[in-house]
Amino acid sequence: MPTTNSKQLRRRSIRLKGYDYRQTGAYFLTICTGRHAPLFGKISNGRMTINALGSIVLDSWQSIADKRSNLSLDRFVVMPNHVHGIILVGEKGMTVVSPIQNESSPANPRKLSSDSLGTIVGQFKGAVTKRAKAESIQPPSPIWQRNFYEHIIRDEDSLNKIRAYIVENPARWSDDSLYVE
Repeated sequence: MPTTNSKQLRRRSIRLKGYDYRQTGAYFLTICTGRHAPLFGKISNGRMTINALGSIVLDSWQSIADKRSNLSLDRFVVMPNHVHGIILVGEKGMTVVSPIQNESSPANPRKLSSDSLGTIVGQFKGAVTKRAKAESIQPPSPIWQRNFYEHIIRDEDSLNKIRAYIVENPARWSDDSLYVE
C-alpha cells in the first residue's frame, strides 16, 4: 500500500511568490463556483439574469468596500458559474499602477492578514454562504471553488481592457473558458 507524503497533500499556491497582496494596487479577480456549477442564474440573448443566489452574490460584493476605508470596487459581473471583479486597494482615487517589486513583503506570506486580498475574498465567500443558508438556499454543489484567480493590474491600458472584458463577458458567454450549458 502506498504511503502518503505530507508534501504531496499540500496545495501549490497560484499567487505571485513574494508579492504582498495587502499593498496598494488594482486586482482583477475571478471567483468560481464549486464544480463550475451554474448556480447564479443564466444568460439569454447575451444578458445575465441572476437568480436569488446571484442576487446575494451581487449584494455581498457591493458591501465589501463598506467595511474597508482602503478599498474601492470597480467593474463587476455575476456570471452563471463565476464572478469577475476589480478591487482597488489603497486610498480612494489612487493611481492604478501596481508595483511588482515589493520591499515590504511580510515575513510569513502564508499567514493572511485582515487586509490581504485572500482575506477579503474569503470574507466575501463566507458572507454569500452564510446568507444563502439563512435564506434556505441549498445549491446542489458547494457554492465556491476552493481558491480564486487574480491578476495584478499594472497600468491604465490593462485596466481599461479588463473593464471591457468584464462588461462584455455575458455577451460572449458561449466563448468563455468557463462556459457550461
